[in-house]
Amino acid sequence: MEIELYIKQAIMQPEELPFTREYQDKIVVVKYGGSAMTDENIKKNVVEDLSLLKKAGLKPIVVHGGGKEINKWLSRLGIENKFINGLRVTDEPTLEIVEMALLKLNKELVQLMESFGVKAAGISGKDAGTIKVSKRYSPEADLGYVGKINHVDASLIMTLLESGITPIICPIGLDENYQGYNINADEAACAVAKGVKAKKLVFLTDIEGVCKDPKDSSTVIPELTVHEAKQFLSSGSAGGGMLPKLMNCIDAVENGVSRVHIIDGRVQHSLLEEFLNKTMGTMILAKEIVK
Repeated sequence: MEIELYIKQAIMQPEELPFTREYQDKIVVVKYGGSAMTDENIKKNVVEDLSLLKKAGLKPIVVHGGGKEINKWLSRLGIENKFINGLRVTDEPTLEIVEMALLKLNKELVQLMESFGVKAAGISGKDAGTIKVSKRYSPEADLGYVGKINHVDASLIMTLLESGITPIICPIGLDENYQGYNINADEAACAVAKGVKAKKLVFLTDIEGVCKDPKDSSTVIPELTVHEAKQFLSSGSAGGGMLPKLMNCIDAVENGVSRVHIIDGRVQHSLLEEFLNKTMGTMILAKEIVK
Protein backbone atom coordinates (compact mmCIF):
# COMPACT_ATOMS: atom_id res chain seq x y z
CA MET A 1 0.00 0.00 0.00
CA GLU A 2 1.29 3.48 -0.85
CA ILE A 3 2.52 5.55 2.08
CA GLU A 4 0.15 8.39 1.13
CA LEU A 5 -2.83 6.07 1.61
CA TYR A 6 -1.50 4.99 4.99
CA ILE A 7 -1.18 8.64 5.95
CA LYS A 8 -4.80 9.33 5.03
CA GLN A 9 -6.00 6.26 6.94
CA ALA A 10 -3.75 7.01 9.90
CA ILE A 11 -5.10 10.55 10.25
CA MET A 12 -8.62 9.13 10.55
CA GLN A 13 -7.80 6.07 12.68
CA PRO A 14 -4.20 6.13 13.98
CA GLU A 15 -5.01 3.35 16.46
CA GLU A 16 -5.50 1.00 13.48
CA LEU A 17 -1.92 1.34 12.21
CA PRO A 18 -0.40 -2.17 11.87
CA PHE A 19 2.47 -1.59 14.31
CA THR A 20 0.23 -0.26 17.08
CA ARG A 21 -0.08 -3.52 19.02
CA GLU A 22 3.69 -4.09 19.13
CA TYR A 23 4.45 -0.55 20.30
CA GLN A 24 1.34 0.32 22.33
CA ASP A 25 2.42 2.40 25.36
CA LYS A 26 6.08 1.83 24.46
CA ILE A 27 8.67 4.62 24.46
CA VAL A 28 10.40 5.40 21.17
CA VAL A 29 13.17 7.98 20.87
CA VAL A 30 13.69 9.84 17.60
CA LYS A 31 16.92 11.69 16.94
CA TYR A 32 15.99 14.47 14.54
CA GLY A 33 18.63 16.39 12.61
CA GLY A 34 20.33 17.00 9.28
CA SER A 35 18.51 18.09 6.15
CA ALA A 36 15.19 16.97 7.58
CA MET A 37 15.36 20.02 9.86
CA THR A 38 16.08 22.56 7.11
CA ASP A 39 13.59 21.48 4.43
CA GLU A 40 10.25 22.91 5.59
CA ASN A 41 8.19 20.31 3.74
CA ILE A 42 10.14 17.39 5.19
CA LYS A 43 10.07 19.00 8.63
CA LYS A 44 6.27 19.09 8.42
CA ASN A 45 6.25 15.42 7.32
CA VAL A 46 8.46 14.40 10.25
CA VAL A 47 6.30 16.18 12.80
CA GLU A 48 3.14 14.75 11.22
CA ASP A 49 4.65 11.27 11.53
CA LEU A 50 5.51 11.94 15.17
CA SER A 51 1.99 13.14 15.85
CA LEU A 52 0.55 9.97 14.29
CA LEU A 53 2.85 7.78 16.42
CA LYS A 54 1.59 9.62 19.47
CA LYS A 55 -2.07 9.32 18.46
CA ALA A 56 -1.54 5.61 17.74
CA GLY A 57 -0.67 5.07 21.41
CA LEU A 58 3.14 5.24 21.32
CA LYS A 59 5.20 7.51 23.57
CA PRO A 60 7.62 9.39 21.31
CA ILE A 61 10.52 11.48 22.60
CA VAL A 62 12.40 13.78 20.23
CA VAL A 63 16.07 14.66 20.68
CA HIS A 64 17.15 17.18 18.06
CA GLY A 65 20.33 18.72 16.75
CA GLY A 66 20.67 21.93 14.82
CA GLY A 67 24.10 22.08 13.25
CA LYS A 68 23.06 23.92 10.10
CA GLU A 69 21.13 26.56 12.05
CA ILE A 70 24.12 27.02 14.38
CA ASN A 71 26.48 27.34 11.41
CA LYS A 72 24.22 29.98 9.88
CA TRP A 73 24.22 32.16 12.99
CA LEU A 74 27.94 31.79 13.61
CA SER A 75 28.66 32.83 10.03
CA ARG A 76 26.39 35.86 10.34
CA LEU A 77 28.27 36.95 13.45
CA GLY A 78 31.70 36.28 11.95
CA ILE A 79 32.54 33.47 14.38
CA GLU A 80 34.62 30.62 12.96
CA ASN A 81 33.04 27.17 12.62
CA LYS A 82 35.69 24.75 13.84
CA PHE A 83 35.39 20.98 14.30
CA ILE A 84 37.73 18.33 15.72
CA ASN A 85 36.82 14.68 15.12
CA GLY A 86 33.27 15.70 14.30
CA LEU A 87 32.81 17.75 17.49
CA ARG A 88 32.21 21.50 17.37
CA VAL A 89 34.87 23.48 19.21
CA THR A 90 32.75 25.55 21.58
CA ASP A 91 34.26 28.58 23.27
CA GLU A 92 32.10 30.91 25.38
CA PRO A 93 30.72 33.06 22.50
CA THR A 94 30.05 29.94 20.43
CA LEU A 95 28.23 28.28 23.33
CA GLU A 96 25.94 31.31 23.60
CA ILE A 97 25.05 31.06 19.89
CA VAL A 98 24.67 27.26 20.06
CA GLU A 99 22.18 27.49 22.90
CA MET A 100 20.26 30.34 21.26
CA ALA A 101 19.95 28.47 17.95
CA LEU A 102 18.98 25.17 19.59
CA LEU A 103 16.31 26.76 21.78
CA LYS A 104 14.89 28.60 18.77
CA LEU A 105 14.59 25.31 16.87
CA ASN A 106 13.23 23.60 19.96
CA LYS A 107 10.30 25.98 20.31
CA GLU A 108 9.61 25.88 16.57
CA LEU A 109 9.23 22.11 16.83
CA VAL A 110 6.92 22.48 19.83
CA GLN A 111 4.80 24.95 17.90
CA LEU A 112 4.60 22.64 14.88
CA MET A 113 3.77 19.60 17.02
CA GLU A 114 1.00 21.53 18.73
CA SER A 115 -0.40 22.47 15.31
CA PHE A 116 -0.92 18.74 14.67
CA GLY A 117 -2.95 18.40 17.85
CA VAL A 118 -0.24 16.91 20.08
CA LYS A 119 0.79 18.50 23.37
CA ALA A 120 4.55 19.02 23.45
CA ALA A 121 7.08 20.57 25.81
CA GLY A 122 10.51 21.78 24.79
CA ILE A 123 13.30 21.25 27.30
CA SER A 124 17.08 21.13 27.32
CA GLY A 125 19.32 18.86 29.33
CA LYS A 126 19.63 21.73 31.81
CA ASP A 127 16.01 21.43 32.93
CA ALA A 128 15.62 19.52 36.21
CA GLY A 129 19.21 18.31 35.81
CA THR A 130 18.12 15.97 33.02
CA ILE A 131 21.57 15.59 31.42
CA LYS A 132 24.64 15.77 33.63
CA VAL A 133 27.98 16.14 31.89
CA SER A 134 31.67 16.69 32.41
CA LYS A 135 34.12 18.42 30.10
CA ARG A 136 35.14 16.31 27.11
CA TYR A 137 38.87 16.27 26.42
CA SER A 138 40.62 15.70 23.10
CA PRO A 139 44.34 15.01 22.59
CA GLU A 140 44.31 17.29 19.52
CA ALA A 141 43.09 20.50 21.16
CA ASP A 142 40.87 22.05 23.80
CA LEU A 143 37.26 21.57 22.69
CA GLY A 144 35.98 24.24 25.06
CA TYR A 145 32.47 23.76 26.41
CA VAL A 146 31.81 20.35 24.85
CA GLY A 147 30.28 17.90 27.28
CA LYS A 148 30.63 14.18 27.85
CA ILE A 149 27.41 12.70 29.25
CA ASN A 150 27.76 11.12 32.68
CA HIS A 151 24.13 10.61 33.64
CA VAL A 152 20.56 11.10 32.45
CA ASP A 153 17.93 11.81 35.10
CA ALA A 154 14.76 10.74 33.30
CA SER A 155 12.32 11.95 35.96
CA LEU A 156 11.17 15.10 34.10
CA ILE A 157 10.94 13.21 30.79
CA MET A 158 8.83 10.47 32.39
CA THR A 159 6.60 13.02 34.12
CA LEU A 160 5.88 14.65 30.76
CA LEU A 161 5.17 11.28 29.10
CA GLU A 162 2.85 10.23 31.91
CA SER A 163 0.97 13.52 31.46
CA GLY A 164 0.46 12.82 27.76
CA ILE A 165 3.02 15.43 26.70
CA THR A 166 5.71 14.74 24.09
CA PRO A 167 9.18 15.86 25.26
CA ILE A 168 11.33 17.66 22.69
CA ILE A 169 14.89 17.83 23.97
CA CYS A 170 17.83 19.93 22.81
CA PRO A 171 21.36 18.75 23.67
CA ILE A 172 22.67 21.17 26.26
CA GLY A 173 23.75 19.82 29.66
CA LEU A 174 25.13 20.96 33.00
CA ASP A 175 28.25 19.91 34.86
CA GLU A 176 28.57 19.61 38.64
CA ASN A 177 29.29 23.35 38.86
CA TYR A 178 26.14 24.17 36.82
CA GLN A 179 28.15 25.26 33.79
CA GLY A 180 26.36 24.68 30.49
CA TYR A 181 27.91 22.46 27.82
CA ASN A 182 27.19 21.68 24.20
CA ILE A 183 26.52 17.95 23.63
CA ASN A 184 26.68 15.86 20.47
CA ALA A 185 23.02 15.24 19.58
CA ASP A 186 23.58 11.59 18.60
CA GLU A 187 25.19 10.93 21.97
CA ALA A 188 22.33 12.73 23.73
CA ALA A 189 19.71 10.66 21.89
CA CYS A 190 21.42 7.40 22.85
CA ALA A 191 21.81 8.48 26.47
CA VAL A 192 18.14 9.48 26.70
CA ALA A 193 17.05 6.22 25.06
CA LYS A 194 19.06 4.26 27.63
CA GLY A 195 17.77 6.43 30.47
CA VAL A 196 14.10 5.81 29.63
CA LYS A 197 14.63 2.18 28.53
CA ALA A 198 13.21 2.89 25.08
CA LYS A 199 11.75 0.13 22.95
CA LYS A 200 13.27 1.72 19.89
CA LEU A 201 15.66 4.49 18.86
CA VAL A 202 15.47 5.95 15.35
CA PHE A 203 18.11 8.21 13.78
CA LEU A 204 16.89 10.47 10.97
CA THR A 205 20.07 11.11 8.99
CA ASP A 206 21.34 12.42 5.66
CA ILE A 207 22.35 8.95 4.48
CA GLU A 208 20.41 5.84 3.42
CA GLY A 209 21.80 3.73 6.28
CA VAL A 210 25.02 1.90 7.09
CA CYS A 211 26.68 1.09 3.74
CA LYS A 212 29.36 -1.50 3.02
CA ASP A 213 30.79 1.11 0.66
CA PRO A 214 30.14 4.64 1.99
CA LYS A 215 30.31 5.95 -1.58
CA ASP A 216 27.66 3.52 -2.89
CA SER A 217 24.14 3.93 -1.45
CA SER A 218 23.09 0.61 -3.05
CA THR A 219 25.26 -1.24 -0.50
CA VAL A 220 23.03 -0.45 2.51
CA ILE A 221 23.16 -3.20 5.14
CA PRO A 222 19.54 -3.87 6.25
CA GLU A 223 20.39 -5.49 9.58
CA LEU A 224 23.38 -5.73 11.92
CA THR A 225 23.72 -7.49 15.24
CA VAL A 226 25.90 -5.76 17.82
CA HIS A 227 28.63 -8.32 17.10
CA GLU A 228 28.45 -7.66 13.36
CA ALA A 229 28.40 -3.89 13.94
CA LYS A 230 31.60 -4.16 16.00
CA GLN A 231 33.22 -6.21 13.25
CA PHE A 232 32.17 -3.56 10.73
CA LEU A 233 33.80 -0.87 12.86
CA SER A 234 36.98 -2.93 13.21
CA SER A 235 37.17 -3.33 9.44
CA GLY A 236 37.57 0.43 9.03
CA SER A 237 34.59 0.64 6.67
CA ALA A 238 32.68 3.14 8.78
CA GLY A 239 33.86 6.54 7.62
CA GLY A 240 33.08 10.15 8.55
CA GLY A 241 30.18 10.75 10.88
CA MET A 242 29.06 7.11 10.74
CA LEU A 243 31.84 5.98 13.09
CA PRO A 244 30.65 7.79 16.25
CA LYS A 245 26.99 7.23 15.29
CA LEU A 246 27.47 3.47 15.05
CA MET A 247 29.42 3.40 18.31
CA ASN A 248 26.54 5.20 20.02
CA CYS A 249 24.04 2.76 18.49
CA ILE A 250 26.00 -0.24 19.80
CA ASP A 251 26.18 1.34 23.25
CA ALA A 252 22.42 1.93 23.27
CA VAL A 253 21.57 -1.69 22.36
CA GLU A 254 24.08 -3.05 24.88
CA ASN A 255 22.39 -0.94 27.55
CA GLY A 256 18.80 -2.04 27.12
CA VAL A 257 17.41 -0.32 23.99
CA SER A 258 15.69 -3.12 22.04
CA ARG A 259 16.70 -1.93 18.59
CA VAL A 260 18.18 1.06 16.82
CA HIS A 261 17.37 2.16 13.26
CA ILE A 262 19.40 4.50 11.04
CA ILE A 263 17.21 5.82 8.22
CA ASP A 264 17.25 8.54 5.58
CA GLY A 265 15.39 11.52 7.01
CA ARG A 266 15.44 13.26 3.62
CA VAL A 267 12.76 10.87 2.35
CA GLN A 268 9.25 12.17 2.97
CA HIS A 269 7.44 10.28 5.75
CA SER A 270 10.44 7.96 6.19
CA LEU A 271 9.79 7.76 9.94
CA LEU A 272 6.26 6.43 9.56
CA GLU A 273 7.29 4.20 6.68
CA GLU A 274 10.02 2.62 8.81
CA PHE A 275 7.44 1.67 11.44
CA LEU A 276 5.13 0.30 8.75
CA ASN A 277 7.49 -1.96 6.85
CA LYS A 278 10.84 -2.04 8.74
CA THR A 279 12.81 -2.13 5.48
CA MET A 280 14.19 1.40 5.68
CA GLY A 281 17.90 1.92 6.31
CA THR A 282 19.79 -0.22 8.82
CA MET A 283 18.52 -1.91 11.99
CA ILE A 284 20.95 -2.70 14.82
CA LEU A 285 19.85 -5.20 17.45
CA ALA A 286 21.35 -7.42 20.12
CA LYS A 287 21.13 -10.66 18.16
CA GLU A 288 19.75 -11.97 14.90
CA ILE A 289 15.98 -12.26 14.67
CA VAL A 290 14.82 -15.86 14.16
CA LYS A 291 12.48 -15.83 11.17
